Amino acid sequence: MSATDLAAVIVAIASVVAVVLLVVALLSFSRTLRSLREAVDELRTETLPVVTEVHRTVRQANAELERVDALLVTAESVGATVDSASRLAYLALSNPVIKVLAFSAGTGRAVRRFRRGG
Repeated sequence: MSATDLAAVIVAIASVVAVVLLVVALLSFSRTLRSLREAVDELRTETLPVVTEVHRTVRQANAELERVDALLVTAESVGATVDSASRLAYLALSNPVIKVLAFSAGTGRAVRRFRRGG
């Protein structure tokens, strides 16, 4: 056997070993991909109802927020109306009340003076 024949045998053996290792790697890769595909299918099956429920919950929360917003607008309107009414009542009643108090104070002084003087 010559050196060329020996080199050819070594290259052939190395090639067979490399092919066997490549086949083993491909089989392992194939199993991993199959397992990954199953996991993705299971994840899709389990998460689809959850996403649907989250979507429904978000829709309900948005509806409730719109209701709360409407209530806040109404409360602000009521507050503004009460503020205006109280300001109007103050303006309408403060001057007559002050005049009545001043009149009664003046009348009380006049009565005291008449009693002292008389």
